[in-house]
Amino acid sequence: MAEFFDRLQDDHKKFIANQPMFFVATAAADGRINLSPKGQDTFRVFSDTTCAYLDLTGSGNETAAHIKRDGRITVMFNSFDKKPLILRLYGRGRAVASGEETFVTHQAMFPELPGARQIIFIDIESVQTSCGYAVPEMSFVSERHVLRKWSTAKGEDGIRDYWREKNTTSIDGFETGLLVDKE
Repeated sequence: MAEFFDRLQDDHKKFIANQPMFFVATAAADGRINLSPKGQDTFRVFSDTTCAYLDLTGSGNETAAHIKRDGRITVMFNSFDKKPLILRLYGRGRAVASGEETFVTHQAMFPELPGARQIIFIDIESVQTSCGYAVPEMSFVSERHVLRKWSTAKGEDGIRDYWREKNTTSIDGFETGLLVDKE
C-alpha cells in the first residue's frame, strides 16, 4: 500500500497545496521525540526536492534544537476528506532565524504573520504515500487566530523576551540557535 519516491511528483505538490495542516517530527540522538502540528498556510514547495515552512512562536522550539543536533525531519500531510491519503516527506532540515539574511530574502514567500521566528528549510531525501484508510474523515472549519492575536498583543519586544525565556533551548536543554537580539 505504501509507495516511495525520490522526489515530489506533481500530484504530491497539488495534494500538499490543498492541506490546511501538516505535522513535523524530529528527534536528536537522545532526549525526547517531538511531533508538532502546523497550519496557517505556512508550507511552501520550492522544487521537487526542496521545501520550507514558516515557523511561528510556540511554547517550545524543539524542531530547531533537534535539526541543529541531528538534521533529520519528517513532515506528514493527511487527507481528511473523502479521498484518503497520507504523504510523508523524509529529509534533512535547517532552521534559519528571523534575523538572518536568508530569512529576509524568503519571508515574502509566506504570509505576513506576527511572531514568525524562523524558516525551516527541508532537503527532501524521499517521499512516501500510503493509503490513509484508518484516518477519520473530517471537515475543515477555519484557521485559529489566537496565536496571531497573542503575538500582536505582545509586540516585537515582548515576542523577543518570550523567545529568550522559552525558545532558546529545548526541553532537553539543547540549544536552538534562535536569534533573540535585534540586529
